[in-house]
Amino acid sequence: MIEAFNTLRISASGLSAERLRMDTIASNMANAETTRGADGQPYRRKVAVFQENLNSELNKNGQYTQVPMGVKAIGVVEDPSPLRRVYDPANPDADADGYVSMPNVNILNEMADMMVATRSYEANVSAVNAEKSMFSKALEIGK
Repeated sequence: MIEAFNTLRISASGLSAERLRMDTIASNMANAETTRGADGQPYRRKVAVFQENLNSELNKNGQYTQVPMGVKAIGVVEDPSPLRRVYDPANPDADADGYVSMPNVNILNEMADMMVATRSYEANVSAVNAEKSMFSKALEIGK
């Protein structure tokens, strides 16, 4: 029965991962015009990084095998791409030449990433609902 719940655990980890990705994208979009943060530097785009989550288990043959347990977030990192330079001499953050360093956030890319994250989240919700339905049907058979 424990193996039956692995599918729910995998889907739940996917839901958590996509929620983190959506939070990161929302932060990027909210700061797309932030030229000065707490550290005095322009905002840098953030990207959520995920990794496959494996668990070693002893199988019936007495050997250890890797069992997939979903995904896990290993961090949120800054995008190393260069900042945009925009000519705006009236901006208080402009340099001596009148250029302002703007965040390396592209709203179109963020919207595309948001659509992918939304679809992935929906797919995991569908998988959870299908698993719940299968568990319910299995319980009805036992009546």
